[in-house]
Order: sequence, then C-alpha cells, then structure tokens
Amino acid sequence: MNNVEAKFILQGYRPNGADAGDTTFAAALEQTRTDPALHDWFVREQAFDRAISGKLGQVVPPAGLREAILAGGRVTSPGATRRTWWQQPIFMAAAASVAVLFALGLALWPRTAVATDGLAGFALADSMHGEMHGGHGDDTAALQAILSSPASRLSKGLPVDFDALHQAGCRTVSFADRPVLEVCFKRNGAWFHCYIARRADFPELAAALSPVLTDRNGASIASWADASHLFVVVSKTGRAPLEQLL
Repeated sequence: MNNVEAKFILQGYRPNGADAGDTTFAAALEQTRTDPALHDWFVREQAFDRAISGKLGQVVPPAGLREAILAGGRVTSPGATRRTWWQQPIFMAAAASVAVLFALGLALWPRTAVATDGLAGFALADSMHGEMHGGHGDDTAALQAILSSPASRLSKGLPVDFDALHQAGCRTVSFADRPVLEVCFKRNGAWFHCYIARRADFPELAAALSPVLTDRNGASIASWADASHLFVVVSKTGRAPLEQLL
C-alpha cells in the first residue's frame, strides 16, 4: 500500500474514533505510524473533519421548518391557486439568501477556525512522541532558559528569532508544508512543549492575541499570537500548571 492508497482509505475514517476497530482501516493506520509525512497529513485531516463536524452540529434549523416541508408535500385541491406562506416570493428569497450565506460561511470558515484548531491538534499529536523531541544550539538553550524561568510570562512576549533558531538546530517540524519550531522546557517539575510558527507562513490563521485554553485527550493546550508569531504550548499535567506560565 502506498500513501495515495492510504489517504484514499483514511479519508473515510471518522474523527470520533468509531472506526478504530474496523479492519478496513488497519493497514492504512499502521502506515501512519511508520511514515511521518502520512502521519502529519492524517493529523491535519482528522482536525479538519472534527472542526467541520462540530460546525455542522451547531446549525439549528429555523423554527417551523419541518412543518413547512411537510405542508409542501400535502396534496392541495385542484382549484387552489393561493400560495401558502412559505411559497410567497419574499420568504423564498429569504430562504435562498440564508442558503447562500451558509454556503459561503462553510467555504470561508475553515480557512480560519479549522487552521487554528489544526495547528493545536498537530502540536498535541506531536507532543505525544517524546522520543522525537530535542534541539541544539545556543539560541535554543537561551530560549529554553527564558521559558523555564518562573519569572517569565509567556503571553507577555517572547524574544523569538525564528530564522536564527531554525539555523542553530532548534527542532523543526512541518505543518501544512511549512516549518514550525518546537522547544521543550521544564518548569516547577513539569514538562511543556512550545510550538512556534511565523504568522507570515499562515496568513489564513486568525489567532487570538490573548491565550485561549482548551482541554483535549487528557492534555491542556494554550494558543495565542503576537505581531509576528503563533504560539501553542501543550501540557500533560493539567490546566493549572499551564495557566501559571501565561
């Protein structure tokens, strides 16, 4: 099985894990564990599917829609010419407008919300593979010292020179075919993973300047941005230690 075949199969894998025991996906899932590129693609694909499912789940049908649909299926008398309320041009135009706006929303929304959620999901998945972490260079060590200092409040600003860190050997991963730095650090006995991306590399991302905290799969995640960079910090020790960093 090559990656093209694996991707074709995995596109049908539901993001809620309901297919984990389905043998149809077994070989393709195993390939994601041995192929880093396929693993990164699958993480992004699942994050996208979760976001779309969540967004569609928030759609509330207009009151009376079911009754209106059922009314349209009833047989009227042959001589009846008067339109029911939902057949009036003004209501039909309003319904068409809602449909167009909803379609546009779905087309544009993933470029922001899904991308943000996808980066956090990617960081969470990557942080679970501790054997792949580590970095080198004086620039990385200096940033680690700042991140580890109890006096540092990460959301108040970090001195990040992305190019210098990358060239010095800071661990670099790929998300959406663009580089993301990862720096591990320890504070108060707990380990954290800080992911840094350039905003210029992700112009579609609409990130909050103030930290946004979420809990997922037994870990806590903080996401925020400054003028030049996007930050995601993952903690496996709960939300409280993560909040103390910010």
